[in-house]
Amino acid sequence: MISKPSLDPSSLSFDLPDPEQDDLSNLDFIKRLEDAWSICEQFDLQTEIWRGRILRVVRDREKKGGGGRGTGFLQWLREMEISKSKAYSLIQLADSSDNLVMDGILEESSVNNFSKRAFIETAQAEPEIQYMISEAANDGKDITRRQVKSLTDEFMAATSSLLPDEIKEKTQSNLLPAKFVAPLVRELSKLSPIQQEEICETLRENPEIDSVKDMTNTAKWIGKSLDACLALRTFQNKNLDLDKATKEAFRLDSLGLLSDAFGQAKNIESSILKFHSAWKKLEGLQERLWVESGSSTPHLRQLLDTLQTLTGSTIRVSLGELSGGKKLRLQLVEEDSERLEPPSFDVNK
Repeated sequence: MISKPSLDPSSLSFDLPDPEQDDLSNLDFIKRLEDAWSICEQFDLQTEIWRGRILRVVRDREKKGGGGRGTGFLQWLREMEISKSKAYSLIQLADSSDNLVMDGILEESSVNNFSKRAFIETAQAEPEIQYMISEAANDGKDITRRQVKSLTDEFMAATSSLLPDEIKEKTQSNLLPAKFVAPLVRELSKLSPIQQEEICETLRENPEIDSVKDMTNTAKWIGKSLDACLALRTFQNKNLDLDKATKEAFRLDSLGLLSDAFGQAKNIESSILKFHSAWKKLEGLQERLWVESGSSTPHLRQLLDTLQTLTGSTIRVSLGELSGGKKLRLQLVEEDSERLEPPSFDVNK
């Protein structure tokens, strides 16, 4: 058991477990490491809160000066070697700390009872969660991220309006563990009302833990499919009903396949965009080298002739021995209109 030292870095001293100690159980080994890590995070939390307050003062001083361009603040960040995103995350952390204390929820000294991650998640939690966690911290209890997550899950599972009453009642009666219901709520929040209702109907018919797990995975697949579908250029300006298509895939128990198909389509589009950029750059470089070369550089000319197989409107690439020595031939047709003619593919053995 590691005793909690005062918040003075010079007092840090841990009796870390010996990794070669055979008579120490894995649970005890992990517990001692987690205790030491949590104390280190308390130092880190205090440091970052004060760094956030310092950065906020620098930023606000410049606002008062009326410069309005942020040059002084950015100069400070450069000198301190802090990125802009990191600076604003520190300022947000300081704001969160001040708000919890100013609202009377948390005592100033109780901040020391939080690990860094537990404090950040408490600051982002619902007011009811903030109150319960702060009350425990004010009583001198150490607050870990796991405790905050557990309490947040319980609150979410018991109060979410996205869940059918049958699930909420079982959760409130401790017949369904909150740690399984909360992920379902998070996934449902990403879906459309029609998709949510489809899943909730299944849960009403079978409000059991296996059904909760299955519907969580289903909601996750639907969410992934939706994200990938919206990112696909192929589907732009097409009259497609994603909700109905997803519902049909759900009925066929093929949501995983649909999500994978969208993912692969997204990879193809991304690869083509990168390919087109590289193709244009190579074409320009090949032309510049050709102009610079001449009859006195026969080997360079021969090399450039070979590169033309990758720079023209028809491209040939060997797929290698693993593909039986086949070659892939792509014909590229660039158009000015919004509709792009898909390239034709011929595979020659």
